[in-house]
Amino acid sequence: MSRASLEKKPAEVASMFDGIARRYDLVNDLVSLGQDRRWRRATVDAVAALPGEKVLDLAAGTGTSSEPFADDGAVVVPSDFSLGMLRVGKERRPDLPFVAGDATRLPFADGAFDAVTISFGLRNVVDTSAALREMRRVVRPGGRVVICEFSHPTWAPFRTVYMEYLMRALPTVAGVVTRDKGSYEYLAESIRAWPTQAELARLMLDAGWEQVAYRNLTGGIVALHRAVLPA
Repeated sequence: MSRASLEKKPAEVASMFDGIARRYDLVNDLVSLGQDRRWRRATVDAVAALPGEKVLDLAAGTGTSSEPFADDGAVVVPSDFSLGMLRVGKERRPDLPFVAGDATRLPFADGAFDAVTISFGLRNVVDTSAALREMRRVVRPGGRVVICEFSHPTWAPFRTVYMEYLMRALPTVAGVVTRDKGSYEYLAESIRAWPTQAELARLMLDAGWEQVAYRNLTGGIVALHRAVLPA
């Protein structure tokens, strides 16, 4: 299935996430067998935010990905286009400044942040290239971006098994927990249709980022991309 056939309007995607907000973090833990915590820690380490630095955390959902930055002393702004996710996050962490925002039209000034990061959300943005350019706009010269996203396992036999698991087990398990199997069928398809590691790196270069590099986590199930904005 192509990415074009998966395209939804921003309002449709936001509504989908609104519906699964309260059990979203629980499902992530279940379907990843707890690996999502390790992936998020790797993301925080890659951002390497110093105390007092300003970090924009896009697709922050309920703020699970933002909490480590705040706990480490950074000034983190969690942002998401799902109001349902933001409401759940604000209930959990009222101290964090949750902001509603579309990744392709961010409500922030040019150069407002030292770093921007997005975990498991870029593939759900309607226009990937526009989002990468917008991230570039809101980061100061010399700032950086870190993208953590599901990707393509590098070992072919494992990739086949993984894709079968993704398409069959993920929607079934998630559907039992959330009673919304359809949303996870869409999410599983969006992972299958996502660009490869090298293709995403090229999109980042085309958007104006430099020193683009990536490394695979868990055999390529997830890839961590990092780049900097020219000073």
